[in-house]
Amino acid sequence: MATETQRADKRRLVDTAKRIVVKLGSGVLAGADGGVDRARIDALAKEIAALRSNGRTVIVVTSGAVAAGVARLALPGRPRTIPFKQAAAAVGQIGIMAAYEKAFAAQGLQVAQMLVTRDDLSHRRRYLNAKHALMALLEWNVVPIINENDTVVVEEIKLGDNDNLSALTATLADADLLIILSDVAGLFTRDPRQDDTASLIPLVAAVTPSIEAMAGGTGHLGTGGMATKLAAAKQASASGIPTVIADGRAAGVLSAVMDADQEVGTLILPVADRLARRKHWIAYTLEPSGSLVVDDGARRAVTSDGRSLLPSGLRAVQGDFEVGACVRCLGLDGKEFARGLASYGAAELDRIKGKHSRDIETILGYKISDEVVHRDDLVLDAHGTGITAHAGVEAPHEHTPPRAAASRTGKDDGERS
Repeated sequence: MATETQRADKRRLVDTAKRIVVKLGSGVLAGADGGVDRARIDALAKEIAALRSNGRTVIVVTSGAVAAGVARLALPGRPRTIPFKQAAAAVGQIGIMAAYEKAFAAQGLQVAQMLVTRDDLSHRRRYLNAKHALMALLEWNVVPIINENDTVVVEEIKLGDNDNLSALTATLADADLLIILSDVAGLFTRDPRQDDTASLIPLVAAVTPSIEAMAGGTGHLGTGGMATKLAAAKQASASGIPTVIADGRAAGVLSAVMDADQEVGTLILPVADRLARRKHWIAYTLEPSGSLVVDDGARRAVTSDGRSLLPSGLRAVQGDFEVGACVRCLGLDGKEFARGLASYGAAELDRIKGKHSRDIETILGYKISDEVVHRDDLVLDAHGTGITAHAGVEAPHEHTPPRAAASRTGKDDGERS
């Protein structure tokens, strides 16, 4: 039984969650024959559409490609060797995406498939490319369906890394909430399949060794178990993102998760506010790679109006740096008033300085963002004495990029003409 404090914690987190990542495990998607349960996907698509109608954005991370491939190929069982598992995944992926496309089309929604690897999310340039593509899909109101590229990634098939992928996706998308739907109702004091006295733990403040010890082994349909789900929740928590682990086979599970008065699943709290942690990291850990000199209007917009730094106010670019680098923001007097993460490299910024955001694509041939530095990636220097970086503050994500143009906070109002 959750306490009033726990209900208040859940209400605070779910009420403000606008961008949600939903991970669907193999146990949720598998039908009686081991293939895809299309009826369950139809029901979940309807629930996701209901969340979207309430102003929320949803990204789906899916499992089940290998199991679906086994069914489509009428194999006697799950392949034992990695190449055959990869081949089964290649076949099964078609069936899963066909089921998603049909289910969401019935709700008037389009879907897009994104196949990624761990390398894509650990390599800085590929991470940024993946983020920008994801943000573009969200801006087009498309539902992204993300899966590990099983046909080329051995680790995912051996380790059930889609739980970890869901946490990485939540960080990639700057999500407000991660929901992991499985064939279990949440974290229990003991394995409920073996001990009927086990009780559900409604809220976890931190994933400690004692909490991890409660996790059981792997599931029979997928390769991940409660241990991998807790590991994913721990990673999301470190990025300031709460996680709910719940039974994806239950009717209305998503609406129940988003209702603070219903005791559904296990909520794992974030360790800190991600925006505050992110800004602390920018201010005190990163060493600036260059400087941006801006005019008085741009300085006022940033310091007084809380706006992003736009190219129209940029006067000079100092240093040689790449996308995502930490840069100092200087006034015409040469004094630092802020620092942040650059949305473009130095060479690109030098070409678009003084121009309107609408002209970026014409000048560069592409556009990553309307902003030079997004306001969520800016840290102000209130005293005008410069921000001194020092070691010892962990980054919210090792490869945290600057925000893309389709950020949840929206575009700035300062440049429209």
